[in-house]
Amino acid sequence: MLRVALVSARAARNHDEDLAPLLAALTEAGVEGAVADWDDPGVDWTEYRLALLRSTWDYAERLTEFLAWADRTATLTTLINPPAVIRWNTDKHYLAELARAGVPTVPTWFVEPGDRAAEELQRFLTEQGAAEWVVKPAVGAGSRDAARYARGEERTASGHVERLLSAGRSVILQPYLDQVDHRGETALIYFSGRFSHAIRKGPLLQQGTGPTEALFAAEHIVPRMPATEELQVGDRALAALPFGVPLYARVDLIPAAGGNPCLLEIELTEPSLFFAHAPGAAARLANQLRSRLPPLSR
Repeated sequence: MLRVALVSARAARNHDEDLAPLLAALTEAGVEGAVADWDDPGVDWTEYRLALLRSTWDYAERLTEFLAWADRTATLTTLINPPAVIRWNTDKHYLAELARAGVPTVPTWFVEPGDRAAEELQRFLTEQGAAEWVVKPAVGAGSRDAARYARGEERTASGHVERLLSAGRSVILQPYLDQVDHRGETALIYFSGRFSHAIRKGPLLQQGTGPTEALFAAEHIVPRMPATEELQVGDRALAALPFGVPLYARVDLIPAAGGNPCLLEIELTEPSLFFAHAPGAAARLANQLRSRLPPLSR
């Protein structure tokens, strides 16, 4: 059979609910799937015709190592999504690029190592006039190290920013768009540029809880029929990508103050795809994956 690796991480294997349905769908499509950890030195990547990134959720604090692994593995097999996509997508500075391209995006302020945390936070609050805001790292996954703050908590928020900066990490400041509290996030999932399905996430960041130390924050997920306006923003985000159409993409949207959808992030590296909430979705991805398998002569 054709062999494909589903790339995960030791800490994520028991939490990735997409693995089992995708393995089953690959078997149905005539492809042998196997789960492999990205940092396992015992894996021979040449044994696989293709390696599909799935739940490498521990990369954020090991980014240099992870990117080096991706570059190396792409010389041994076909890696999806490829290293150029991974390198661009794992750092949320891409939000500024998409905003410049005209994609409606959550207003985002970057604070860089060497900047003064308290001064930058005050400049952000003065410019945005935000009653509540979010602090998170520019390289992060699963809402780790992200927290929501309100007026009166500037000192605590500044300390959060300073801790990230001291670790050499760039920081994102964003106004907290409170319509998400009752409308939630919408995640649009695409395979080869075509919309597949959508889900609703409940609000993740609760006031006064501080950053999560878990691998990812707990999520409440239900299926969602996206609005036309949401699909339009999703299509605009995909069209603005600086490379070809990726095999999979997840576009996460939240409502702005006026209710219009805006981009929170676009996930091209290791997104959950929520197969359990969309019958047939795993089969759609498996078939798209099979069509991208390189010829046997590779």
